[in-house]
Amino acid sequence: MVSKRVIHKYHPLLFMSENGHEKRKEEYTCSTGVAIDSFLCSYCKSNCKRYGFNKAGKQRFRCKSCKRTSLAWYNSSTLSPHFDNQIKTLVKEGCGIRSIGRILKISASTVIRRIKKISSAIEPPVIATGQTFELDELCTFIGNKRTLIWVAYVIDSATKQVAAFNIGNRSVQMLAQVTEPLLRTSPAKIFTDKLLQYKSLIPPSIHVTKKYGINHIERKNLTLRTHLKRLNRRTIYFSKSVAMLHACLMIYFFG
Repeated sequence: MVSKRVIHKYHPLLFMSENGHEKRKEEYTCSTGVAIDSFLCSYCKSNCKRYGFNKAGKQRFRCKSCKRTSLAWYNSSTLSPHFDNQIKTLVKEGCGIRSIGRILKISASTVIRRIKKISSAIEPPVIATGQTFELDELCTFIGNKRTLIWVAYVIDSATKQVAAFNIGNRSVQMLAQVTEPLLRTSPAKIFTDKLLQYKSLIPPSIHVTKKYGINHIERKNLTLRTHLKRLNRRTIYFSKSVAMLHACLMIYFFG
């Protein structure tokens, strides 16, 4: 009779056959000592059945409904919540995709997927009512150093926290997605530069374009360029896609 070893992670057990050769015993034992033949699919929550082994010798399972295959247990630490906190910290400290991969010993494609997943779960903060705001645009590059794109964002003059942002070409439609949430909060004042598009978006009674009115957000622009490599000018750094730029800004502003 073969005695079952109690192991921490699921992996195939080996036992000795009558002729002295090792054979694979096709069952898994978890830390509780219970062998498993099936478990619920992580995608559709249907039952999965055993479906052979992967190259590393780990038991695979296949979902009866969606036909996707998976493992009962993954050794990778990239699935833990603590790993997400590490990625957010490295993004805020200005590390690029490949530098994050080198530090955490994972591939660049894994870093990109995790950054997008983390940013999609972040909710922007609720904008306070009756506040004074500063609004400005910051130029950067997408795809190459010849393709300009603009990041328009707004900060609360009192707390210096970012309230909203948008990425585009400084058109009225693009800037309206930043100004409209502000107007719904009945702001006291909105300070901007003298860009003509703001005249049609912000009521004159609360629109201010005086000198030194946007000093705080101009200083924020410098902080952004210092902390995020993809916003640097006169360097080889740039964002390859709007999606990655948006994801990194979501983590930096609200993560």
